[in-house]
Amino acid sequence: MAEIRLEHVSKRWGAFVGVDDFNLTIADREFLVLLGPSGCGKTTTMRMIAGLEDATDGKIHIGDRVVNDLDPKDRDVAMVFQSYGLYPNMNVYENIRFPLKVRKVPESEHDARVMRASAMVELDEFLHRKPAELSGGQRQRVALARAIVREPTVFLMDEPLSNLDAKLRVSTRAQIKNLQHELKVTTIYVTHDQIEAMTLADRVVVMNKGVVQQVGTPTDIYDNPANTFVASFIGSPAMNLMSGTMSGGVFTGDNVSIAGFDAPDGPITLGYRAEDATVAEAGQGQITAPIYTLELLGDATMIAVKAGGALVSVKAHKEFRAEIGDMVSINIPSSICHLFDAESGARIG
Repeated sequence: MAEIRLEHVSKRWGAFVGVDDFNLTIADREFLVLLGPSGCGKTTTMRMIAGLEDATDGKIHIGDRVVNDLDPKDRDVAMVFQSYGLYPNMNVYENIRFPLKVRKVPESEHDARVMRASAMVELDEFLHRKPAELSGGQRQRVALARAIVREPTVFLMDEPLSNLDAKLRVSTRAQIKNLQHELKVTTIYVTHDQIEAMTLADRVVVMNKGVVQQVGTPTDIYDNPANTFVASFIGSPAMNLMSGTMSGGVFTGDNVSIAGFDAPDGPITLGYRAEDATVAEAGQGQITAPIYTLELLGDATMIAVKAGGALVSVKAHKEFRAEIGDMVSINIPSSICHLFDAESGARIG
């Protein structure tokens, strides 16, 4: 049983608060992603679970043990870092084997466990090579195998794909997801990349400035962001956010007017996703503005215009053709819109 519980966990350095009153239960075998920008507290949270940082307040449970006072080696967790941390003088086989030697696992078990871990990340043909002879993707797979070979209770992964190029990130991401499914080990994964979070996680924890903003499945967070921070952080592109005024159920702002809301009058922030809107006949949409830019994506054309005090976009058909400066109308029915408090940013509808 590798359920993890964080109860009122905080980390402070003097007056600076790195993590503030973090409460969460991570289920046995769950793949949980901590997501947020640099400095949001996600890596600090992981390091407290690992024992590399001491929690200022609160309790950390792994299984049925409170682990606050346990050394990292006694918490039965395996970490995979952004920097691979391989030993340059050892070949791949010995790098993978090293944790078994340190933990004094009987030598008779070493070969079978190394070969099993190697096979899971497709490294068998590279076992004789030194790290300097490997590509970035291969080195990251060695780091994964070194974590797998320990057969830990918990995997902790701190931005393991950030040093890889785009193509390798996609393939290694798939490998990590499949590994977690096969190994059935509770996994906590830290990233600032919302695509990684959306594709890997059973649940996502979105953090900002040390505070949890929202916890939920990728679909929950994408479809119902709790506030404007989450809305602007999740999605590619992020949710479009426009400032305006609600009056009599009609939202108005620069170049935009959308009717059909049941919301109180006053200043408000309206959000919508580019793929939910459509290009309308001239003058028939809720936004009418000159095209600011066009991006051909292959499967679609992304059109950006200025409206509601922001640069907002709509995903059009791949065959859509126009020029920068041409007028375009965008259809944004009220049913696809999200409403947020103009001051706090909290979701109101």
